[in-house]
Amino acid sequence: MAADCLLKVIFEREGVFIHPSSDEDAIEHDLLISGSLRIVDKEAEVFVEYKPVEEPVDSSNMLCAGKDSSSVMEWNQCTGEKNQCSGEKNQQLLETQQSYETEWDMINAVSFKKKSCSNGEGALNHSHERSRGAFSFAVSDLRSVTVKEEGWSFLVFRLKESCSSPPPLHFHQGGSREFLDSLRRFALLSESPGDDRCLLVSAPNRTLSQSFENLLDENNFGLVQQKFRKDPYVTTLGGFSKVTNYIYDAFRGTEEQHQRPPEEVADLLGEVIPGLEINQQEEPGFEVITRIDLGTRPQVTRTGPLSSEDWSKHQDPEGRMINVSLLKQIIFKGGLCHAVRKEAWKFLLEYVPWDSTLEERKVLQRAKTDEYFRMKLQWKSVSEEQERRNSRLRDYRSLIEKDVNRTDRCNRFYEGMDNPGLVLLHDILMTYCMFDFDLGYVQGMSDLLSPILYVMENEVDAFWCFVSFMDQMHQNFEEQMQGMKTQLIQLSTLLRLLDLSFWNYLESQDSGFLYFCFRWLLIRFKRELSFHDVLRLWEVMWTGLPCDNFHLLVCCAILDSEKQKIMEENYGFNEILKHINELSMKLDIEEVLQKAEGICEQIKGCKDLPRSISVILGLGPGPGLGPGLDSEVCDCGASPALRPPQRADACSNGLLRGSSSHRVAFISS
Repeated sequence: MAADCLLKVIFEREGVFIHPSSDEDAIEHDLLISGSLRIVDKEAEVFVEYKPVEEPVDSSNMLCAGKDSSSVMEWNQCTGEKNQCSGEKNQQLLETQQSYETEWDMINAVSFKKKSCSNGEGALNHSHERSRGAFSFAVSDLRSVTVKEEGWSFLVFRLKESCSSPPPLHFHQGGSREFLDSLRRFALLSESPGDDRCLLVSAPNRTLSQSFENLLDENNFGLVQQKFRKDPYVTTLGGFSKVTNYIYDAFRGTEEQHQRPPEEVADLLGEVIPGLEINQQEEPGFEVITRIDLGTRPQVTRTGPLSSEDWSKHQDPEGRMINVSLLKQIIFKGGLCHAVRKEAWKFLLEYVPWDSTLEERKVLQRAKTDEYFRMKLQWKSVSEEQERRNSRLRDYRSLIEKDVNRTDRCNRFYEGMDNPGLVLLHDILMTYCMFDFDLGYVQGMSDLLSPILYVMENEVDAFWCFVSFMDQMHQNFEEQMQGMKTQLIQLSTLLRLLDLSFWNYLESQDSGFLYFCFRWLLIRFKRELSFHDVLRLWEVMWTGLPCDNFHLLVCCAILDSEKQKIMEENYGFNEILKHINELSMKLDIEEVLQKAEGICEQIKGCKDLPRSISVILGLGPGPGLGPGLDSEVCDCGASPALRPPQRADACSNGLLRGSSSHRVAFISS
């Protein structure tokens, strides 16, 4: 444990490849070893580490669309005898495709060769990593790095005489420049006099490893403001994932020295997130009238994922799902094994009814297939001349193409050049524009589709499951962003109930609007968790248990785990934003779900639960709500900022001093 605490990850990127070339690998010349590349600081030394994270990618075993999406074909990048057999293989594939969709002569599925797994987790089980290809070396042992191009960048490392050099690393999805930039923090890289592609490495310079925290001071926010105003998208979806580098770039690249006090940066975020401005006008007449003791938080346990055998036990002979309430409870408690997801997600997303028979689902599939491809043909049949006169469709297509090219490219399903998964991702999003042209496409929607397509491996099923998910998420992407406003207000209301002292602290640091949770809510933690954990979280939330808006309690659970560090370290606005952002990919989903469920049970057990909380969580009036309580609580739609100045002071200067963190003061006009 002590060693883990001393390790600091400086750079990390998945989807970096080794191309096997030795004699022992000759039999596998079509395989690429995909792995994770890191630069880590182990206190006394800086290391470059590479570790394979998946089985090698077999580039000859994907079923996909041609570039014009007009036919079903096998993706085959090989030459020689394999290509001579491609016609026979394609014929066999078409003969085995009995689905009705092939009548459209359109792509309907993507499949990868998956290694069988006894625990039912399929290709997502990474517990048995390949040791071949793994290597590690100290930066102090590095003599040179040669940068080469072969349609993509790859790096060749040369170590000192006493060390054997590692294999070249290929950056098919980019990232070589970021790697070298990170390396420059610990070593001086200079061009070789005889070869400008070769970078000579001098002794590490530890002074360059100064942490970003030292750059964050009050006098630099004027520089950040200029960057924020130029690219609002960076401050919303994309930017929170890159806030550290982004602000650092602002410090280095801006010459203007106009300064802005840190307390005004929260206002800046409100200005650059369209439609998210929250009225800060005070409403007089509020006063503290009561305190609510939530009691002890109960301990809850989680179970393992539902297996294929257990899923089958919940079907009657005609294919209807039985004991649905119990089935949802099991899924909520442990999720699903990967082998079940393709079928179960259709029910959880209400694409198919729980009480439908197998025959009824086949009829539904045919009807939905017809509907999907009619919509798809609408945009595919638009001529270039028509599109020049349709600015909205042109804008949708441009946004989709940009987002698709950067969505989950480190995932095997979407990595590499001309990947069939990307073709389907593009086509489904374009077809959704035909389905809901008023909304069209908004940045972030590709993040919601990607896991669904990965699970379904079928264009039609993925589309209709995505439609159902978007029915839940629609307001998040509307121009006025009413869904985001409501969720931020509701989250603030819940946080005040659970820990008023923490909420008051956030408010004192200009973070009371909880803007740092914006991305969590916008795309349901998609960029905060590993791909595997996203699948688990989403299927748990889709059960609708144990209450409405359970995702808000997931937010509360994460904040509850981080509040002590935030308050003890006296983090300000910028440190809070940075700290929350850096939680990405470090959260344990099972721990988060366990705590979120415990919070829910704690709230349910409250004898005098405010009606505002009951409405948010859909708990109903409950036995503890007396007839006179309605007038004693604030409306859950009221902004946390709508309060007179004395409200927070009154809560902290007397009434709640020394009280449990699970007490909260409520207000009434």
